[in-house]
Amino acid sequence: MQVCWEKFARYFEVELKEVKLSEGCYVMDPDKAVEMVDENTICVAAILGSTLTGEFEDVKRLNDLLAAKNKRTRWDTPIHVDAASGGFIAPFLYPELEWDFRLPLVKSINVSGHKYGLVYPGVGWVIWRNKEDLPDELIFHINYLGADQPTFTLNFSKGSSQIIAQYYQFLRLGFEGYKNVMENCMESARTLREGLLRTGRFDVISKEDGVPLVAFTFRGIRDGSLAFKLSANLRRFGWIVPAYTMPANLEHMTVLRVVVREDFGRPLAERFLSHVRMALSELDLAAKGPVPKMRLTIELGPARSAEEEASVRVVKREAVSGHRSVSLVSGKTKGVC
Repeated sequence: MQVCWEKFARYFEVELKEVKLSEGCYVMDPDKAVEMVDENTICVAAILGSTLTGEFEDVKRLNDLLAAKNKRTRWDTPIHVDAASGGFIAPFLYPELEWDFRLPLVKSINVSGHKYGLVYPGVGWVIWRNKEDLPDELIFHINYLGADQPTFTLNFSKGSSQIIAQYYQFLRLGFEGYKNVMENCMESARTLREGLLRTGRFDVISKEDGVPLVAFTFRGIRDGSLAFKLSANLRRFGWIVPAYTMPANLEHMTVLRVVVREDFGRPLAERFLSHVRMALSELDLAAKGPVPKMRLTIELGPARSAEEEASVRVVKREAVSGHRSVSLVSGKTKGVC
């Protein structure tokens, strides 16, 4: 679950009910979610593009199950779709997927422009099905800037540069442009997926359909520290690949994740895979034990004449444990978030 939901629940004192994940199912189970709905539920939130694995939750099944429960109980529980990442992917790659206002219980959708909207950080959108779905008492009206201006956000004054940039991208790329970008991202993600599987060292837990990212774990290894070591090793090559533990019920799983953006083409994907292989080789070498180190104590004797060099005599020799250190690569890092 994205941390924004935890913030919302804490700030507004809302009871948050979470559907726990399970082995092999890394998104919300619609059946379990609807079972948790009661007369005080204000909405059920589905995520189109899980933060952990990029997988789309089944909004269509959630809508059908919730509609049946609403009819049976005479409640009116709606759905909010958190499409922060998937909102700029599904319309272009999966146009037949029903996740939006085609489903009658979906009342609002949010999406981030600074993710796959291809704009720098700081812009996001929320859309309601009807004007009536946003209560007027939540809207504040000001008129001291020359005209009536309704405001709903909590952050008050804010620059408009991201809005202008998003508008420019819409005009510049259009539907076909965004579709081409998303198709290229998915192709690069497939290259990464296949390359990681070829090493024989990883299991890929992300689905091929969803956000263009690859989430993977070490195959057959319960020691989560290895993923963090690989993440640290990849930083030396300039790659920032997060390693993290999964939420409750799956804390034993440690995952690495590579999110593919529009500037991450096949050449970079191939370079990344070569660096993964190099980092794995270094981890294997380190696992065999530290590099042996000898400490010598020597005694220097005076030269007997100008033509002779000073004498050197080893007076003590001892083996000490040690490890190799490799300096970090300097310069700009390559952003793989």
